[in-house]
Amino acid sequence: MISMYTKQEIIIRSYRSGQSQRQISRELSISRRTVKKYIEAYELQLSKSSDTTEAHSAYLSTAPSYQISNRGKLRLTSEITEEIDQLLLKNQDKLSLGQRKQLLKKIDILEVLQSKGHEIGYTTVCNYITSQSKRVSDKEAYIRQIYAPGSVCEFDWGEVKLKVDGLLIRFNLAVFTSAYSNYRYAMLYHHQDSLSFMESHVSFFSHIEGVYHSMVYDNMRVAVARFVGKYEKEPTRALLDMRGHYQFTHRFCNAYRGNEKGHVERSVEYVRRKAFAYTSDFPDLDSAIAHLQRALTKINNTSQQLTGKTAQELFNQEKEALYRAPLPLKCCELVQSRVDKYATISYRGNRYSVPDNLVGHFVDIKQFSKSIEIYAEDVRVALHQRNYGKQQWSINIEHYLGTFKRKPGALAGSVALAQAGYLKELYHQHFDQSPRDFIELLHYCSNNQISNERLKESVIRLNNICTETIDTGQLIAVLGNKHATTPLKIPLGSETSLKSKEQLRQTASLF
Repeated sequence: MISMYTKQEIIIRSYRSGQSQRQISRELSISRRTVKKYIEAYELQLSKSSDTTEAHSAYLSTAPSYQISNRGKLRLTSEITEEIDQLLLKNQDKLSLGQRKQLLKKIDILEVLQSKGHEIGYTTVCNYITSQSKRVSDKEAYIRQIYAPGSVCEFDWGEVKLKVDGLLIRFNLAVFTSAYSNYRYAMLYHHQDSLSFMESHVSFFSHIEGVYHSMVYDNMRVAVARFVGKYEKEPTRALLDMRGHYQFTHRFCNAYRGNEKGHVERSVEYVRRKAFAYTSDFPDLDSAIAHLQRALTKINNTSQQLTGKTAQELFNQEKEALYRAPLPLKCCELVQSRVDKYATISYRGNRYSVPDNLVGHFVDIKQFSKSIEIYAEDVRVALHQRNYGKQQWSINIEHYLGTFKRKPGALAGSVALAQAGYLKELYHQHFDQSPRDFIELLHYCSNNQISNERLKESVIRLNNICTETIDTGQLIAVLGNKHATTPLKIPLGSETSLKSKEQLRQTASLF
């Protein structure tokens, strides 16, 4: 039976490239009957579904089911060869430091491999090390390639350290480079995880409004699930999902051969240097991303030496050759959690607040690379920026208004107030002796969707026309009460009537 990758290749080659079943069978080295079977199964699923796009994506994202037969073990696997290569690199590092007497011998390398559970013999290790020594001593020739417009795009990760809000943080730079035009695109992420890997591709394809025919990767963990045999690599589920949705093919370069990608290794260093060598201090992450996009625009509009044209000009030419991009792929991880007594959910070591009436309930969490969305009965009840620290609390004070109304004394020392930004400043300036009035003001702002910016403008306005202490009634009057749908009938001369007139006179004096 075939793998999910080969299944996708059959459909993509048949419908994207227009290859015949005989040609697909010959190039993929599989039976023509097998090719015919999967093409017919694909056509049958499309005919049964009213939504062809969804049926196409679902079929290409479903792995073929089959029974694995017993096979003999391959002793010298690619995993073992990579570990040997790493140990040989350590020897080279020791040589550069003058630690010649501390080099690992072949028997030492064998013992390290066996301690990790690898079943391999001394002769096999010696033969491989000998072949590697001979290969390293030979000069390697590089072959220049010619690429068709829209045919190949290369992807790689790079690291960059930026100072954001006074803290030095290590970010991961996702870089795309067109092999034909040298057009570059990049984004910043906290982690090199599957979500960032997928979201970077979704962002790139949306940016260029198309899809390249083939994507090239090195042996990154988010793209390679495992090694099969000595040279074959099995793609991860994330890569297979993207292939199934966007219908591109992919290629992996050999281990420790980043030059086989051709362009992107240089692009990572080039983009990082042009964007952040001079400026690396930003007030927030959004400012750093905006600065990166401006640097990319400048890079793509700079004339290139070989062609005399800019990458943007060449990309405009190859844009017509790109595949049409489908709707963006939704990239998120869905988990379920129970709300604790602090009205928070714990996710990956950090806590995020939800409305206090959900204590003890189960909620659904949608995790994106930059945000956390929390749902209760399919209704979104909270939205937080994803926190990449450890044991951090992300609290929204509006989630605790019901509890503060019953426990106003808990407001002053709460984490909710400490993280409330301008509301904390307003509380200590005007309401530290009247927490109930402050909670009433928060209820009013929450019910009428009044932003902190508008509230701050109203406070400044009152400070300019009133030297006395600002209270909740004055702020609500300036912000604007909603008129009642039916008028209230209040007897003249009653206590309510007299107090209302007095409040109206005070309000009028403010203006």
